Amino acid sequence: MLFGHKPSGVSWLLVCLGNYGTRFDGTRHNMGFMAADLLAERRNLHYNKLRFRSWTTVAEIGGEKVLVMKPQTYMNLSGEAAGEAARFYKVPPEHVLVISDDVSLPAGRLRIRPGGSAGGHNGLKNIIAHLGTDKFPRIKVGVGSPPVPEYDMADWVTGRPQGKDQKAIAAALDKVPDAVECLISQGCDKAMNRFN
Repeated sequence: MLFGHKPSGVSWLLVCLGNYGTRFDGTRHNMGFMAADLLAERRNLHYNKLRFRSWTTVAEIGGEKVLVMKPQTYMNLSGEAAGEAARFYKVPPEHVLVISDDVSLPAGRLRIRPGGSAGGHNGLKNIIAHLGTDKFPRIKVGVGSPPVPEYDMADWVTGRPQGKDQKAIAAALDKVPDAVECLISQGCDKAMNRFN
């Protein structure tokens, strides 16, 4: 098999970014964790194995065997978990799909990209450092930007969306499992055309 996978190996990583601990539940920075939980709910998956410093489960998505990861390293060190798993399974960067929040997108907007810069996102920056490239696909969930420029960005991303933002984000998250399946089974271009 391509890239030297063992039959028991995985062909994709789905790295869902967030911060662990109840104080971060439902915050803007936890879009990846929230998407992972929604995926688990829909597919009856359980994150019950701690590997690569992440809660993990294996799922068949789009005909591929996928290691779904919720890194427990805190956001800024997410690359340590992703890099370790990618090296272990010999998964190339173009098969490391990352789900994260994005403050540059309006609340509830999805953006799929085949690669690109971190855009100021420390979790993505760390993954780029550990994979040695920015050429890995990602699904970004828009969480909007602070209402005023003086608003502390750390407070914003660790805050919980309210009102119409919360509804818009919930609607966007609802599409993420389908976007993941589309990207893995049909490629990034098809997923971008359908979900961006």
